[in-house]
Amino acid sequence: MSSDLKSYLAEKRDLIDRHLDTHMPSEQELPGKIHEAMRYSVFAGGKRLRPILTLAAAEACGGDEQDALFPACATELLHTYSLVHDDLPAMDDDDLRRGRPTSHVVFGEAIAVLAGDALQAEAFRFLAETPANVTYSVADYLREFANCAGSKLLIGGQVLDLEGEGEEVNLSLEQLIAIHERKTAALLTSSIRLGAMSAGASAGQLEALTTFGYNLGLAFQVIDDILDVTADTATLGKTAGKDEASDKSTYPAILGLEKSREEAHRLTKLAMDALAVLGDDAAHLSAIAHYLLDREY
Repeated sequence: MSSDLKSYLAEKRDLIDRHLDTHMPSEQELPGKIHEAMRYSVFAGGKRLRPILTLAAAEACGGDEQDALFPACATELLHTYSLVHDDLPAMDDDDLRRGRPTSHVVFGEAIAVLAGDALQAEAFRFLAETPANVTYSVADYLREFANCAGSKLLIGGQVLDLEGEGEEVNLSLEQLIAIHERKTAALLTSSIRLGAMSAGASAGQLEALTTFGYNLGLAFQVIDDILDVTADTATLGKTAGKDEASDKSTYPAILGLEKSREEAHRLTKLAMDALAVLGDDAAHLSAIAHYLLDREY
């Protein structure tokens, strides 16, 4: 990673963390336990990839960073809710996330479920604070977000993922892609679209960034699957080898490691090609795409 990108990511991560801290309910606000649990998961670390992509997409469309801050934080809250629920015993049953015990391990299953529910609601509250512009209304933002969060995409991807587990299940590559279009690529794409929308993006800009986000999201998942096989728990901050232990279909399981790496490169190239129409304004999006391809956690 270049020093310029490293500085950019650190600066934006700090900005997002400060905005989240300022606008989320305090642990001192009743009921304190649920707010403590919400903050525990939100401030457990993480790359803040989705909100940073929101800010970078707004930048690529000539927008004001302040207008993109609320939707950026909304994407992080929605993402965190999905992780809290994914880790529950009824779902992926994991006890480690971002290098810390998962929410249900610390607070119990009931509070973890409610914390996830509250984070989803909080995400919509944040998004509703996004300023409208001549192209997009607050209703447009909310419609975009609700479509991403609902049964057809994010939740639907989790359902398909659960149905795809077990020794007796052998998913095809097309079925695996159908899962990750919904479970991973949808929120990443929506994060980028919301940043563009907050900047009043043209139809052409929004189309290019949608294509970029879709391919980047799938590439991100391919790399995630590879790292689950090749990296250790300390590096990942979550349980390594969990996919194989859970009999999950993954890109390496279907394609093998080498062909999976080739697929990640192919998808990243498609993402980069889509950015061409945005020129130098998309330099940070381009740098992030290359960084994600080469990441080790």
